[in-house]
Amino acid sequence: MKKELHPDYHMITVKLTDGTTYETRSTYGSEGDVLALDIDPSAHPAWTGGNQKLMDAGGRVSKFKNKYAGLGF
Repeated sequence: MKKELHPDYHMITVKLTDGTTYETRSTYGSEGDVLALDIDPSAHPAWTGGNQKLMDAGGRVSKFKNKYAGLGF
């Protein structure tokens, strides 16, 4: 295996949107840097199960439901 093929891992601090921090090993920046996240699992709807709205723009949802009514939708 080639020498110095792998990146240098070092300790950084990750700061979440709610202000909490934790330390982890990373290749980001240099030793002791702070990675401030704009989106994280505590705030993003993809992870928190946020509300989703089904908007019927121009009757498209109704049209879809009518078209596939016989298939159990």
